[in-house]
This record gives sequence, structure tokens and C-alpha cells, in this order.
Amino acid sequence: MSVRELVVLGTASQVPTRHRNHNGYLLRWDGEGILFDPGEGTQRQMLRAGVAAHDLNRICVTHFHGDHSLGLAGVIQRINLDKVPHEITAHYPLSGQRFFDRLRYATAYRETVDITQSPVSADGPLARAGTYTLDARKLSHPVESYGYRIVEPDGRRMLPERLAAHGIKGSDVGRIQREGSLGGVALDDVSEVRRGQRFAFVMDTRLCDGVYALAEGCDMLVIESTFLDEDEQLAVEHGHLTAGQAARVARDGGVRHLVLTHFSQRYTDPDEFERQARAAGYEGELTVAHDLLRVPVPKRR
Repeated sequence: MSVRELVVLGTASQVPTRHRNHNGYLLRWDGEGILFDPGEGTQRQMLRAGVAAHDLNRICVTHFHGDHSLGLAGVIQRINLDKVPHEITAHYPLSGQRFFDRLRYATAYRETVDITQSPVSADGPLARAGTYTLDARKLSHPVESYGYRIVEPDGRRMLPERLAAHGIKGSDVGRIQREGSLGGVALDDVSEVRRGQRFAFVMDTRLCDGVYALAEGCDMLVIESTFLDEDEQLAVEHGHLTAGQAARVARDGGVRHLVLTHFSQRYTDPDEFERQARAAGYEGELTVAHDLLRVPVPKRR
């Protein structure tokens, strides 16, 4: 049975706190694991969350600030220590290649796994896997930053009442799916489009075109909300979003489940992020993330 869920490993911006680890997010997508922004301490958070190095297939780094990437060294060395048998691909801004190299070889260890490097240098598709495509969009931050978007191709949902009306049953159901028509009956006559699921990961950024493009039509949007709305000027100056801004992006993009994260240590009441997101008009499912939380991706429409 396929599993699609977000495992939150850390939710702190800039510095960890007693209750929040540096960033780290694992998306389980069917049989694959995609690790986003492994900040310092990610390897230990993986252990606490029951995530093994063998669960990883892809690592996506939005940008090379420490709270989003310092955990790379430990994660990569653990991948090699555990001799992960399958290919692992790393995506990150090409402009930060020197930082990736330094983190990959931060200390001496025995390399047993060939990690494929696939850096990002422009908007567009990065990879096609069995059940999704991975795209990137440039964001607006003091250092080059990219957000990531996963899209499942649309499928078809067979409609039993229409199949019965046309006398199609048994092996002929599979045949019309493969061939597109059967005995003068078109596939469109007995089925409808089943929209593929969409997931987006948006970290440090101001409002920009890339944020809206990533969020559009998502079933789940994981997005930074470093500041509360009263500190919007600070957010703009430092290249971040407020809770209200993130919520309006989700509202306007038709997002089904909004996950707010990456919180400044200056705030002590996490419930205020939810209050401001609701005040901004977002009415869908809403999660204010905390460490070691598991959030299922909404079921298909």
C-alpha cells in the first residue's frame, strides 16, 4: 500500500531552540523518501522519527544557509556508513556548489555510495520518477534559493455505472484502459480524469512569482512563516514570509492543506500563527508544524 506523508524533523529558523531542531523534512511518496533541507541535527531527528538512511532516495536543498544545510555532512556520511544500496540524488543551487562539496567532504570517511549530484540553475523540471515529476522555481532571498514542487501525472478513474451501461466488464476494463477504446466505446465515455496529487516545499523567500507558481493547486504546501504579520517589514528586509502572507498564497492557490513552519525564536505562542493564517482568509486544512510531527498528504480528490 502506498504511503504519502510528511515527516517533520525540525521547524526552527536560524537557530535551534530547546523545543525546535533546525529544519528537516522527509516526504514519503509511495516507495521513495525525499529529504528537504537537512539542517544541523537532522541525523539524530531521523533516528527519533524512525527514518533510516535506507529510506532516502533524493535530497533537496533550497539554499545554503546553515539552518537548511548543515546537516548534510552527517546525513551523507550516514548514507555511506549504512551502505545504502540504491541511487541517491542531491539537488541544490548550482551557485552553492562549493558549499555542497565542503559539506559532503567535511571530514574523513569511507565512501561506499555514489551520490548523484544534480544541481539547480534555472526554473523547470529536474527529474522524472515513477509516480511524479520534480520541478524547481527560483525564490527571493539574500542568497540564491529554489523551491521544489512534486506533481503526480493525471490518471483515469473508471466509472462503474458507465462501464455497466456499455456492457464492459472483466478483462475488457483493462483493455479499454490500455487501448483507449473498445467496440466503438471511447475511454472518455466510461471514465473521468483523476487529478494527480501535488506537493510543494517553499522555504526562505519574500513574496515572488516563484512562490505562487509552486503553490498553485497543491494538495499540500509546506511553507515558511518565519514572522508574524506585525513584523512584516522585518520579513521583507531579511527575505522571509509572515503567517498571513503564507496563508494568502495558499488561499489564492487553492491549496488543500497548508503546513506552516520555520518559526523565529522570538515568538513563544505557536497558536498565533494559526490565528493569523485564518484571519488572512485561508479555510483549508491547516497545520502549524512541530518537530517529529507526521502529516498525511490529503487523499486524491
